[in-house]
Amino acid sequence: MQTVYVFIDESGNFDFSPKGSRYLLFTAVSAQRPFLLDAALTELRFDLLEQGHDIECFHASEDLQLIRDAVFGVIQKGLKHFRVDSVIVEKAKANPVIRPPEKFYPMMLGYLLKYVIGGFDLSKVKEVIAITDTLPVQRKRQIIRGAIKPKLAAMLPETAKYRVLHHASKSCCGLQIVDYVNWAIQRKWGTQQDHRSYNLIRESIVSEFDIFRFGDTVHY
Repeated sequence: MQTVYVFIDESGNFDFSPKGSRYLLFTAVSAQRPFLLDAALTELRFDLLEQGHDIECFHASEDLQLIRDAVFGVIQKGLKHFRVDSVIVEKAKANPVIRPPEKFYPMMLGYLLKYVIGGFDLSKVKEVIAITDTLPVQRKRQIIRGAIKPKLAAMLPETAKYRVLHHASKSCCGLQIVDYVNWAIQRKWGTQQDHRSYNLIRESIVSEFDIFRFGDTVHY
């Protein structure tokens, strides 16, 4: 029996006005132990420290390009050791009825987890541990936990346990990896339309679903 770890990251903002980001992305990196990239990322961090960079942990949007290049180099070597699933939400097409966080997060995270959980032989899964970055707002933390737990309960057999945890990204290489992967996917879908980093990790992407692709646009 195996434990499945699901590291979840979100990018874009929750502003549905014209000032907000066009897309909101939810990405999951799922893996099982041993985590073969952890040692390589730790070695890279200390290599960078010895080169004069003050690196506590890796964060794609904040790291220098040379650091991003090095991190993606490590991730690219380990693509076969994890799977990536991503749900892309074009916010202008989201009906106002579903925009309140209490409705929006269960729906979108439910779609994401459907793809994630569907990729495993559930007869062999003893537990699913979903981990997100520590959320600064207690209410949002409760909403996300409340969105994930019932979805897992509905998808998993009664014999499988599940937990939802919120950890600081610096404590967990899995969270740093999903941050980098989600950043690469966001760069592809964002105004930059930058495919460079995306092309480095695309081999590990199992699903990348534009949830409102065929929906009617809802104007602001």
